[in-house]
Amino acid sequence: MSGQVSKQAVAQPCLDGSQDPVRERRRVAKATSSVQTGKPARTTGRDPVEGTPALPLQWPMLAAAALLAAVTCGVIAQSYPTIPALMAFLAAGLLFSLSRTVRNARSIPHLLVTTAFGLVPHLLVGFGFAEWMYSGGLPAGLGFAAIIAAGSMAAVFLAGRPFPMMFTNLGLWSPMAAYSAWQGDMTVLYAFVAAVLAGIGIALFQAHYERDNEEDRQAEERLRNRSMDIMQDYEATGQGWFWETDREGRIVYISQEFANRYGLDHDDLIGQVFTQVFEVDPDERDAERTIKFHFTAQSAFHDMPVRGSDRDGEGSSWWSVNGRPIFDGFDNFCGFRGSGTDLTERRRSTERASRLAMFDSLTGLANRHSLSQTLSKLLTNPDQSRRQCAILMLDLDRFKHVNDTFGHPTGDALLVQVARRIEKVVGGAGVVGRLGGDEFKIIIPRACEKQQLEQLSSDIIHAVSQPYSLDGKRMVIGVSIGIALAPEHGSCSERVIRSADLALYAAKDAGRGRYHLFSPDLHAAAQERNQLEEELRHAIDNGSLQLHYQPVVDTVSEQISGFEALLRWNHPTHGWISPEKFVPVAEDAGLIVAIGEWAIRQACSDLARWPEKVRCAVNVSPLQFADPNLPDMIAKTIAAAGIKPSRLELEITESVFLDDDEGTDATFAALKKVGVRLALDDFGTGYSSLGYLKNAPFDKIKIDQGFVRGATLPGSRNGAIIAAISSLATALGMDTTAEGVENLDELDLIRRHGCSHIQGYIYSKPLSPDQADARLAQGLAIEPTGPRMSREPRRAMLRRVVLQHGEDFYNGTIRNMSAQGALVEGLWNVPEGTRFRIALSDQLAVNAEVRWCCENRVGVRFDQKLWRDKNGQFDLPAPPVGRKRQNGDSSHRRTA
Repeated sequence: MSGQVSKQAVAQPCLDGSQDPVRERRRVAKATSSVQTGKPARTTGRDPVEGTPALPLQWPMLAAAALLAAVTCGVIAQSYPTIPALMAFLAAGLLFSLSRTVRNARSIPHLLVTTAFGLVPHLLVGFGFAEWMYSGGLPAGLGFAAIIAAGSMAAVFLAGRPFPMMFTNLGLWSPMAAYSAWQGDMTVLYAFVAAVLAGIGIALFQAHYERDNEEDRQAEERLRNRSMDIMQDYEATGQGWFWETDREGRIVYISQEFANRYGLDHDDLIGQVFTQVFEVDPDERDAERTIKFHFTAQSAFHDMPVRGSDRDGEGSSWWSVNGRPIFDGFDNFCGFRGSGTDLTERRRSTERASRLAMFDSLTGLANRHSLSQTLSKLLTNPDQSRRQCAILMLDLDRFKHVNDTFGHPTGDALLVQVARRIEKVVGGAGVVGRLGGDEFKIIIPRACEKQQLEQLSSDIIHAVSQPYSLDGKRMVIGVSIGIALAPEHGSCSERVIRSADLALYAAKDAGRGRYHLFSPDLHAAAQERNQLEEELRHAIDNGSLQLHYQPVVDTVSEQISGFEALLRWNHPTHGWISPEKFVPVAEDAGLIVAIGEWAIRQACSDLARWPEKVRCAVNVSPLQFADPNLPDMIAKTIAAAGIKPSRLELEITESVFLDDDEGTDATFAALKKVGVRLALDDFGTGYSSLGYLKNAPFDKIKIDQGFVRGATLPGSRNGAIIAAISSLATALGMDTTAEGVENLDELDLIRRHGCSHIQGYIYSKPLSPDQADARLAQGLAIEPTGPRMSREPRRAMLRRVVLQHGEDFYNGTIRNMSAQGALVEGLWNVPEGTRFRIALSDQLAVNAEVRWCCENRVGVRFDQKLWRDKNGQFDLPAPPVGRKRQNGDSSHRRTA
C-alpha cells in the first residue's frame, strides 16, 4: 500500500547526490504522515470512489465522438444528414461539452446533472441517427453501428455505474424505437421494451454486485490498514506518539501530534539527531546506559526517561521512549523505530507528592519527616567530625490567642509570615522546618559556638516579635527557643531532640520570649517533674491534699465575710509543697479537673458547718471551666451539702476567655442559673479586656497582690490603679477584694480607695479546717495585726562588719540588708538614735542610725540609699557627672 511504499522509501539511502538528504527525508516523512493521518494526497488520474462526481472527467470527449460518428457515416453513405438530425448532433455535442462546468458542482443534484448532460444528449444523438436513417437515406446498418459505437464509448466511461449506463443506452435507442413504431413496425418497439427491462435487471444486479465488491474491498483495506488505523487513533488521543530514525540516528518520521502538542515545528524536527532532541534524565539509576549507547550497540531499549524543553512556557517536558532497531531483507541496519508517551503530568504529580511528603503544605518549609531524615543523616555520618550540629526548637508565644480571636485562616497567614521571617534570619546557615501547629525547628549542620547560637536566637526572637499586619489588624506574638548541641547533648536524634525540648520548656518557664541552652540539670528537673506527677497521683488517690482557708474581711464592718480555699500538699518526704510547683504539673498531666472537683466538694462540705453569712471562694482552672459538666457537678455538690448556692464563689482568671466564645458564654449562663457567685481573679495581670466585665456576669473583682505590694512607697502608681479598679467595680455593681495586704499602711490605702473586702496576712494567714472552725467559734469580728509600714525587700546574709561610734569600734554580724537599712546582731541595749559608721566591706563604709533595738539585735537605717549591681552586690550610687568621689568623702571611707 501507499503507507508501506513510503516506509520502504524511507529505508532506502539517497543515491542522487544532487538531492539534499534532509530535504528528502522531510518530503518522505510528510508523505508518510499524509497516509497515516488519513489526509488525501493530491488527486491524479482516476477519481477516488468516495466523493465521485455525477459524470466522469472524460465525458466532454463524447461530443467529439458523436460528431466524428456522424461525419464518418456521411462519408461512407455519401449522404448528408437532415436539418433536424444536424441540429440534434450539434445540440448533443454542446451539452457534452458543457458537462465539464457542472461536473463537480455539489449544490446540483447528481440526478439532474446525469439527466441534463447524460440522458438528454444521448437522446439527441439517437434522434439524429434515427431521423437521418428514416428521412435522409442513411443505411440502417451504418445508423445502427454508429448508435452501438456511441453506446460502447459511453459504457467505457461509465464503467462501474450501471444506472447511468442504462440511462445512456435508453437515450440512444428510444428514438429508434419511436420511429419504428411510427412507421408501423412494432417489432423494434417490443424489442426495445424487452431490452429496457433486461437493462434494468442487469443494472440492479450490477449495482448490487458492485456494492458487495466495494464492501469486500473496504473490509480488506481495513484489515490491511488495521494496525495503521490503530496507530492513528492512538496518536489522536494524545497518549503517545511514534518516531523513526535512519541509520545515522536522524529523525525521518515523528508524529505530527507530537509537534502540535508541544508547540514544535514538525519540519524542523525532521533531520535532527534523535539524541539531541531528547536528553536522558541524569537522575535515573541506569542513566549510564543512555540512548547513544543503545543506538551504537543497535540494541532495543524500553521506558527510557528523556527530557525536552516545552515551548508552552510550562517548563521541562518529560517523555518515556521505547525503541528497537530495524533491518532490511539483507540484515542491513536501517535505523530505529519506536514510540513515546508523555511523563510530564506523572512527573509533576510525583514531585507534588514528594513535596507534600517532605515539605509543609502551608509554609513550604521542611516538615517533621524531612527534618527527621536530615538529622538522622547528620548523626549517622561515617565521619564523626561531621556529626556535630545544633538543634533549635521554637514555640510561638500567644499564638493560640491570635488563632482563637481572629480565626484559623488568620492564624495560618500569620504562620506563613513567621516562617518567612525565620528563613530570612537563618538564611543559608541551616535548615528551617515546621513540626506542626506553632512549633518550628532549625538544624544547623555544623559545629557552632554557643555565642553564635545565642546571637542567632536573639535575632530570631527580635524578628518574630515585631508587629504583624494581617487584613488591617495589628497583632504581636513572641517565640521561645530551646537549644541543644549534638553529640554533646545527645548522640542520637531522639536524645538531642529531647534535650532541645527540655531547653524549650525551661525557656517558657523562665517567662517566654527568650532562649535557653540545654544543661544536664534539665534532665534531672524533668525526672523530678515526672516523679512529682506520679506522687501527685498517689496523693489524689490517698486523700493527701488539703484545703486551707484564708479569711476575707469586710472593709467597713471588719468582720469575716468568707474564706478563700487554698490548695495545700503535705508531702510525706519533702513536707509542704507550694501550689506554684505542683499545680502546673497537675494541669499538664490532666489531673487538675479531678483536683478541682475534690476542692469544690470539700469546700461545700466545710461551708455546711460554718455560719450562714460566711462564703467560700474556690479557684477554678481554665481546663476545669472548659468542662461542660462543671455546672451540673456544682449543682449536685451544693444540693448534697445542703447550702445556699450563693455561699459558693468561683474565682476565674481571664484566660478562660481565650477558649471558644460560645462554650464560655454557655458555661457562664449555666453557673448563674445554678446561683453561685463569680469572681474575676488576678484582674489587671492578664489581657485585662473590659469586654470581659461587660459580657461575663461577675459579682466580684479581685485586685492582684502585685498592685498592693509597694503601693505605699514613694513614687508608686499602684495606688492610682487600685483606685481606678475600685471605682470601675462600684460603677458596675461589683465587690472588690484586695489580696496580699500585709501592713497597716497598705490597709489604710486600700480602705481610702474604696475596696469592699481585704485579704492578707494583716488579718490572718491561711488556716487549716480545724483552725478555721476555731476562729469562727470566736466570732466574725477580726482585728488587723502587723507592722505599720512596708519595707523594701531584704537580702538574707551572714556578714561580719565593724561598727564605729566615736572613737570606739564594735564587731557585729549583718543578718539581712536592704538598700535603706540592715539588721545587725551582736550589740546589746543600744539606744534609738545612736549613730554608727559601718564598714560593710574593705571598700564600702556607710553612716547609719539605730531605729530600734531588741536584746542583741538592732535595726539601722542608712543615711544614703544603696544600689545593687547586676551581681546583686550593694554599693553607693555613682556620683553625679562632674563630681568625683574623694578619699575624704565621709559617706565612703575605708575603715580599718
